[in-house]
This record gives sequence, C-alpha cells and structure tokens, in this order.
Amino acid sequence: MGSPQVKTRPGRSALLAALAVELVDELVDGTKSAAMPLIRHDLALTYFEIGLLAAVPLVVGSLLELPVGVIAGSGARRRRFILAGGLVFIAAVFAAGLATSFIGLLVALTVFFPASGLFVSLTQAALMDSAPARRAQHMARWTLAGSIGAVTGPILVTAVLGTGGSWRLAFICIAGLGSAAWCAEAWSSRAGDTKHQDRNGPDPLRASDTGAETSDRPWPGWRSAVSIVRHSGALRWLALLEVANLLLDVLTPFLALYLVVAVHASPPVAALAVAVRLGAGLAGDFVVIRLLERRDGRGVIRASVWATLVLFPAFLLAPGLELKLVLLAALTIATAPWYPILQAELYGSLPGRSNLAVSLTSASALLGALGPLVVGLLAQHFGLSWAMAALCIVPVLMIVIPTRPG
Repeated sequence: MGSPQVKTRPGRSALLAALAVELVDELVDGTKSAAMPLIRHDLALTYFEIGLLAAVPLVVGSLLELPVGVIAGSGARRRRFILAGGLVFIAAVFAAGLATSFIGLLVALTVFFPASGLFVSLTQAALMDSAPARRAQHMARWTLAGSIGAVTGPILVTAVLGTGGSWRLAFICIAGLGSAAWCAEAWSSRAGDTKHQDRNGPDPLRASDTGAETSDRPWPGWRSAVSIVRHSGALRWLALLEVANLLLDVLTPFLALYLVVAVHASPPVAALAVAVRLGAGLAGDFVVIRLLERRDGRGVIRASVWATLVLFPAFLLAPGLELKLVLLAALTIATAPWYPILQAELYGSLPGRSNLAVSLTSASALLGALGPLVVGLLAQHFGLSWAMAALCIVPVLMIVIPTRPG
C-alpha cells in the first residue's frame, strides 16, 4: 500500500516544479508587454529601440539556444544546466528591473533569452522524458501554465501600479517568484535522484525497447544526428508546429489591427477581442487537459483541424462584431490542442533524444520568425483583409502534411 505513494509524490512534485518554471517564464513576457508604455516613457525609448528590444534578444537567444540541447545532454548533466540557467534567468530578470538605460535593458533581455532556453526548454525536455506515455497530457498542462503566466503579467503590473510601485517592482517580484521556482526545481531534481538511489533499480529515464528516454545517452555525432532526425519523422512535426503557429502566436498580434483597419471596430472593441482570445485560450487549455485523458492526441488534432477549416473563414466572413467575437472564442478553443500535442509528438518521434528536440525547436524558431514578416508583406501589398484570408491555408496544410510519409 505504501509503495504507490512513494512512486507518485516525487512525480507530482517534479510536474508542479516544471509547471512553475513555465508559468514564471511566460509571466515575464506578459509583464514586459503590459509595462512597455511605462518602460518607453521612463527610459525615453524611440520606436526603433523598442523594435530592437523585441528583435535582438529573440535572434541572439535562438542562435545561442541551438547547441543547448546537444551540449546539455540528459540526466544529471542536463539537471546541472537547468539549475545554472535558472540562476542566470533570475539575475537577468532582476537586472531588467534595475535597468536605467536602453543598453542596460537590451543586455538584460538578451541574456534572459538563452537563460530561458537552459532553464525552461531543458525543463520541458526533462518533463517529456519523465513519462513518455503521457507526453501530450503533460504538454497540455505545460501550455495551461504558460497561458496563466501570460494573463497574470498584465494583472501583476496593474496591481503593482495600484500600490504605488513602478514597472521595476513588477520585474523584481518576478525575480523572487523565479527564485521560488528554481528552489522547487532543485528540490524535485534532488528528490528524483534520491528516489532512484533508494529503489536501487534502473533510472526511470533510461531508454528501453518501450521507447522510454535515456538518462545519459551519449551524443551520436553530427552525421548520425542528421540521419536520426531525417528518418524519425521529426521534421514533419516541426513543419506542422510552424504552420500551426500562424493561427496561434502570429495571428494574435494582427488581431486588434485587423478589427480596427478592416472591420472598422473601435480600439476598445479591438482590445476586448484580444481579451476574449486570451480568456478562450485559457478555457481551451483546460478542455484539452480533460480531452487527452479520454482521447488519442492525434484524433483530437484531426478533429480540431477540421473545425478550424470551418471556423476561421466563418470568423473572417461574419457580418457583425458580436458574431465575430463568438467565432473568435470558438476558433481559439479549437486550436488550443495544436501546440501541446504537436510538441509532444516531436519529442515522441525522437525517443531517447530529447536533446535533439530542444535544438531542433530553437532552429525552427528562427525560420518561424518569418511568419509575421510574410503576413506583414502580404498586408502591405494586398491589404490586411487579404493577408488574413491567406491564413485559411493553415488548416489545409495541416490536413495535407500528416498524410505524407515520415
């Protein structure tokens, strides 16, 4: 009777620690977005400098993250990288709160991105390794934690301002929360090691014929790694992730602009639409968690893609703002399964090689940055309505791509 409890509790603590890490990471992004007008005024930033604050850390961070998965490996070595990255993560957030100039803030954010790769991306990989049979379920919880963090960011800024504080205090608070998440991650890692030693059995992350992950599988070399990726089907899942992202992260920044420019909505209504999307996203994440306990992930994806094939054109063609908001909420819920399931499938296509999945995700993020640029160019030459209509190709591609051999 006591054995199952010993087995369950460390797993739950590790899951909660991992979700805390993701929540804090997205909390930084939500806080930064909400506080940007205050930051601009306080540091006297130009619009060009604001653009640099968004672009430079993303590009530099993605480039630095490319070798992270390979270098960090797995097992105890990866845990050391996670904890080291977490310390830099906390320091970078604290430094951002203390920045008194554009250069100081740029340096802090540029350091933050690769630190996030170590602390957050490697934590995600470890979570995927911990229970190969429940990758999709864990990714659904991971996505929900991130959504909560993103929504909480503006709330934190509002609360801090309401108590007479500044945007700096919000970042310092997040550094404190990051420290708590780091301690939880360190404790859960140590508890996992102790559990393994007490059992005196095989490492639960070690590869087997059933597809579980390895705790210390050696790096196969670049040529072998390319061969593994090519024959694993991982590139298919990467392609699907980037295509899906066009109706996820790429759509959201253009949403308010589309409603104001193309639909002639007022700015407050456009802001309400963004709030509806965020709220529906949270609801969708909860639904996905329940669905994946009862349904196969690929079946859920197929159903959601067919629903999107109807909902997105309906959203664009709907005649009234009220109907558009209803369809937007339904569309957001329908696309909620895409990221967690596809990301879980990416890890599942590389059993024992989660380090490769981390590096591949960083590489595809560089290519994925072209998505907003393409939409912007289409809007520039043909108008925003046609640019949005072009995104109708997304569910079509998601139907076609999986039919091809991996």
